[in-house]
Amino acid sequence: EKMNSAMSEEPDALSVVNQLRDLAADPLNRRAIVQDQGCLPGLILFLDHPNPPVVHSALLALRYLAECRVNREKMKSELGMMLSLQNVIQKTTTPGETKLLASEVYDILQSSNMSDTDNVNEMNYRRRKAQFFLGSTNKRAKTVVLHIDGLDDSSRRNLCEEALLKIKGVISFTFQMAVQRCVVRIRSDLKAEALATAIASTKVMKAQQVVKSESGEEMLVPFQDTPVEVEQNTDLPEYLPEDESPTKEQDKAVSRVGSHPEGAASWLSTAANFLSRSFYW
Repeated sequence: EKMNSAMSEEPDALSVVNQLRDLAADPLNRRAIVQDQGCLPGLILFLDHPNPPVVHSALLALRYLAECRVNREKMKSELGMMLSLQNVIQKTTTPGETKLLASEVYDILQSSNMSDTDNVNEMNYRRRKAQFFLGSTNKRAKTVVLHIDGLDDSSRRNLCEEALLKIKGVISFTFQMAVQRCVVRIRSDLKAEALATAIASTKVMKAQQVVKSESGEEMLVPFQDTPVEVEQNTDLPEYLPEDESPTKEQDKAVSRVGSHPEGAASWLSTAANFLSRSFYW
């Protein structure tokens, strides 16, 4: 009986954290999410969740939130934040990509109120520590900027996201919908062509790499048409299918948060209610 109820709650946790991640992806929402009473404590609790995609999605949300400089102090001082990030980094069962992402969030928050010299020293120390925990699987991460033809609405973005999440070696990604771009952080031993192959597999989108010329101008470079073999993330449970998602109707509001702030606000209160029901008693 207990097991059944735990399993039926599982999609809730994943859909809530995915919604928070999607809201946090929009820069207009980042301050509101961190100011909200329930969302930050909820994301910290998600870092201890037994389901790996929930932890990874929570880290992506925190990574987005930390991009907003004014959020960093509050995030750093939030009860359990730094400790939970350290736990994710040190846990032997944490996947390598998740450890890298947790280290990145930790570094950003840890350096939020330091002088530049302390900042660099601390970042280097954290990086060495992360490498120690990751062992030989940790090659340095690199950033690839993709221009994606056909990335023009939230359903296409979801397709793209699903394709990228399946690739072993993808650490994090940020969409810039207005310019049809996706900024992807990957392990340095993963070829950028693998990203293009995954996006081409959606059949409705095609990726080109954005590179800077010597003069600093951006250029689009097409990938070779030959598909690249991609190592898949087989150990991660499937994300909740769209048609089973209990928050499907709210997706529509979330995809337009920039132009409908009231949609984001009502969703935030829904998320906060869910978090308080689930975690506080």
